[in-house]
Amino acid sequence: MIQWKKKFLPLALLAVLAVGLAGCGGQGDNGQSAGSSDKEIKIGATAGPHAEVVEAVAKEAEKQGIHIKVVEFSDYITPDKALADGDIDLVSYQHKPFLDNFNKQNGTDLVPIGNTILMRMGIYSDKYKSVDALPDGAVIAIPNDPTNGGRGLALLQRAGLLKLKEGVGFKATPADVVDNPKHFQFKEIEAAQLPRSLGDVDAAVITMNYVMSAGLNVKEQGIFLEPKDEPLAVMVLAVRAQDKDNPTYKKIAEIFHSDGVKKFIADKYNGTIEPAE
Repeated sequence: MIQWKKKFLPLALLAVLAVGLAGCGGQGDNGQSAGSSDKEIKIGATAGPHAEVVEAVAKEAEKQGIHIKVVEFSDYITPDKALADGDIDLVSYQHKPFLDNFNKQNGTDLVPIGNTILMRMGIYSDKYKSVDALPDGAVIAIPNDPTNGGRGLALLQRAGLLKLKEGVGFKATPADVVDNPKHFQFKEIEAAQLPRSLGDVDAAVITMNYVMSAGLNVKEQGIFLEPKDEPLAVMVLAVRAQDKDNPTYKKIAEIFHSDGVKKFIADKYNGTIEPAE
């Protein structure tokens, strides 16, 4: 079994978004009301931006008498498992399609209670300032994994650069391109290497986590981004279904949209991560 590590010390790495604690008759494991502000609430998140944003939420929540403890994970499966098992109260690290798939695969009933941050896929270029400027025969790099490759092609279609076979959605491959008026050439590259490819291609479709790790400038190099309502770009705060109406958890969901958290995101991430609506 994959091991996960609880961060209970003050110097712990930053923490995650929120999901509800299951309890019989609305009582937590310590016998307190599930909505009590005296209860320490455990929020799970993956290391990096998700945990960092939750840390900012925790600081704002403390001002309102809500005490949050960080639980940090190093993979994308065990946070939801820990939530389903009742080891933590909330999670913040995933989009709803991922959550839905986890529920389907594991027979769980975890639900979102709010949107947290946006991590939008985008089209980037060091040579051109707009998608309209891409020339005939341009070489465009896309991720070589099935999910993000299809998502990249869907984004190119959304940008008006091509047309995909009807109904393929995010399962699209270059073979599903049915209209390519500018005769683009597609170069499939491992997702983590896409930022480095910008010097060798005309444009590349890159997920935001690799934009961040490579230090790309969204405002200077980004020429088209996913819309803010794209389900794969919107991260959610999740809880067990039985706790979806917990008032304290709902309050935490609201704190993600507070001025203090918005300022933290704007100051730290310079446009790579944005508050979700």
